[in-house]
Amino acid sequence: MQLPIQSQSTLYAEPWEADAGPGELVAVARAADRAGFAYVASCDHVAVPRRLADAMSTIWYDPVATLAYLAGVTERVRLLSHVAVVGLRHPLVTAKQYATLDHLSGGRLILGVGAGHVAEEFEAVGADFARRGAVLDESIDALRAALGADEFPVHHGKLYDFEGLGQRPRPAQERVPVWVGGSSPAAVRRAALRGDGWLPQGDPRERLPEQIARLYRIREEAGISAPLVVGAITEPLYVGTPGWHVGRRTVSGAPEAVAESLRAYRAVGVHQIQVRFRARGLSELVDQITAFGADVAPHLN
Repeated sequence: MQLPIQSQSTLYAEPWEADAGPGELVAVARAADRAGFAYVASCDHVAVPRRLADAMSTIWYDPVATLAYLAGVTERVRLLSHVAVVGLRHPLVTAKQYATLDHLSGGRLILGVGAGHVAEEFEAVGADFARRGAVLDESIDALRAALGADEFPVHHGKLYDFEGLGQRPRPAQERVPVWVGGSSPAAVRRAALRGDGWLPQGDPRERLPEQIARLYRIREEAGISAPLVVGAITEPLYVGTPGWHVGRRTVSGAPEAVAESLRAYRAVGVHQIQVRFRARGLSELVDQITAFGADVAPHLN
C-alpha cells in the first residue's frame, strides 16, 4: 500500500490526514507489517509550485528519510519508493541514499522510479525537464551499476560518467529490484526494457490487458526472458459494510466478495496489487488493514 499522510494530494488524501504526523504514520506501517503486506510505499517531490499547490498540496515527505524511519519500527515489510524522481539527482547521490537504506533495513528496498511531471521542480534544482525521459533511461542504467556489488561502480554514458569512486555501505541485496512507474507508451516501454517490475499509474482494469500484452511483446522482441513483476493500483477498498458514503468506485462488502473482485487482477496477468482503504481516521484505517490481512488476503492466494 501507498502510505497515507506522507503525500496529501486532493486526489486521494482523507481529511484526517491533514492533522496526522509521525505517530500515525508509524501506526499504519506497523499495522501493514503485522498484516502481512508485501510493501509500504512513499512518494517523491522536492518542491511543489504555487500553481499546483491547491490540488497537489505541498505535503510530500522525503521518501528516503520516511522509509528509513519506518524501517526502524517494522520487521519484514518491504520499502518501496513510488516513485523516486531520480532525474532530480545525480545517480551517485541516489545510489548513496538508497544503498544506505537497503543496508540499514536488511535488504528490504524496492526502488521505484519515474520521470516526473513538474517542470518548475526540475528547473529549481537545475535538472533537464524537457529530456527527462532520456535522463531517466540512463539513470536506471547508472543506478544498476551504482547499486550493484562493486564498491567502485563503473558507468560511462552520454549524461553521466563515473569510475574509480567507491561507495559503501553496499546494498544488503545482491540485486535491488527496480520497478518503473508510469502508463504512457514511453513509460511502458521503459519498464519492459529496463525494469524488474512495472507500476502503472491509475490504469483502469479494462486497460490493463492491452498494456500488459504490450509489455511482454516489447520484452520478447528485445530478447528479454527475465521475470517481470506486473503491478496494479486497485479501486479504493472497504472491508465490510460501510455505514457511511465511501464513494461509488469503492469496492466494499464481505471479505470473500472483496477478494473475488481483486482476483480479477490476477486473471489478466497482474502479480501484485497496491491497495488504498477508505477510512475516517487512524483507528478505522488500522482496522481495515488488519481485516484485509486476516480475512481478504487468504482468499487471494
